[in-house]
Amino acid sequence: MWQVLNFSQSTTSLFSNMKKSANSATRPHAIQFLIFFFVFINYLCSRTEAAAATSTQELLLGFKATPNPSVSSFQSLLNDTTDTFSLGFLRVNSNQLALAVIHLPSSKPLWLANSTQLAPWSDRIELSFNGSLVISGPHSRVFWSTTRAEGQRVVILNTSNLQIQKLDDPLSVVWQSFDFPTDTLVENQNFTSTMSLVSSNGLYSMRLGSNFIGLYAKFNDKSEQIYWRHRALEAKADIVEGKGPIYVRVNSDGFLGTYQVGNNVPVDVEAFNNFQRNSSGLLTLRLEQDGNLKGHYWDGTNWVLNYQAISDACQLPSPCGSYSLCKQSGCSCLDNRTDYSSSGECFASTSGDFCSEDKSRFRVLRRKGVELPFKELIRYEMTSYLEQCEDLCQHNCSCWGALYNNASGSGFCYMLDYPIQTLLGAGDVSKLGYFKLREDAGKRKLNTGIAAGIGILGGALLILIGVILFGGYKIWTSRRANRILEAEDGVSPGPYKNLGSASFRSIEMCNAPR
Repeated sequence: MWQVLNFSQSTTSLFSNMKKSANSATRPHAIQFLIFFFVFINYLCSRTEAAAATSTQELLLGFKATPNPSVSSFQSLLNDTTDTFSLGFLRVNSNQLALAVIHLPSSKPLWLANSTQLAPWSDRIELSFNGSLVISGPHSRVFWSTTRAEGQRVVILNTSNLQIQKLDDPLSVVWQSFDFPTDTLVENQNFTSTMSLVSSNGLYSMRLGSNFIGLYAKFNDKSEQIYWRHRALEAKADIVEGKGPIYVRVNSDGFLGTYQVGNNVPVDVEAFNNFQRNSSGLLTLRLEQDGNLKGHYWDGTNWVLNYQAISDACQLPSPCGSYSLCKQSGCSCLDNRTDYSSSGECFASTSGDFCSEDKSRFRVLRRKGVELPFKELIRYEMTSYLEQCEDLCQHNCSCWGALYNNASGSGFCYMLDYPIQTLLGAGDVSKLGYFKLREDAGKRKLNTGIAAGIGILGGALLILIGVILFGGYKIWTSRRANRILEAEDGVSPGPYKNLGSASFRSIEMCNAPR
């Protein structure tokens, strides 16, 4: 209102000045009109730019948007009231699109709508709001949509929670992103037993059990292996059977709290580094691509690490890749023949089992002084001797390997029902490993090495042939030049020596003036 009054006053003043100027007849009327016109256009442009700079804070029914081809990273569509969080189109792998909520100060994605089915970055892709949010493409293809929400507006709260709301009295939430996390939890977001966090590469997930938090690896298409489990200590409150499932929440006081539904007293507290310290920055918990669960807080400039579930890198599910060995000194390969440092892997990763006829053939790799990470979570049998342990795995087409530990006569035989990943180097040579290796796996690695060797040898031969040809050409051109020079001096040997003077005389006669 104040701006309108200011414009009205400035316009009145301008007319008054123009009137005085016209009365005095000091300048033509056309110039006065042009001055007023440019002032008016400048005012409109400034108001338009100010309006464009103001972020959108709600999406209403009928909203539509398409990705801008000139945007290189993130195209904002909707912000919270503090301009800390934004919903928009996020470029992925340079030519794909995800609908994302990001933390604006750091550009860090906190939530992705369509992480499992990315759309192409194209102006033919459209985000629309018709009561539900929908990402669609040509021929009515739907890449992602919320459930039939029948909402009336979309907003982002200052917690980063994206909500579809009905404008009832009181206001009702018909859908929210906090109920569908991807790989990240933010502070005060509840994570329940019906949800899962999935790492951005799709290999690892976090889920809740009846009384624990579990991290799972998808080493095989047919099964998952738990590799980290944190059981509730129940120090301040007990989990009462039949009273509801547990849920976890990243607490603003710097801890991951586990609660039972209906009870606000935590049954477990997993403290972060900033536990019970005054910290105004946003807290997050993310399942990383290496399978670790890490907590961070925003200090105003950077994300600071303040929690990690697995502190020892060798205890991660597969830090060195397939058929590898992890020690404090670094990674190596189980077969001792493959050089890990040259390629960064031992054998190409694989999946499945040995149950089908075309996959039943394998060779055996044995290794002393090896141990399993997270072995307390691995299935085992009790056997009397090594051969019995190996035999259990050999005749089980779902088994990829077995580790035998007979320390103090224990006879533990750990069975691995997934492709062999990273094992631990152990000083105790009585810890023995038996591993199945698909015949084509070694061949692929060998064939790759042979192909590389042939390529290098072929390149060297080509270079050598080129050098020889170039040298021969230089010698030939040098000799040819010498023959021509000798011919010019009249001492050139050969069948043309008697014709040299006659030839030159003919040329002179032809060129002589008439």
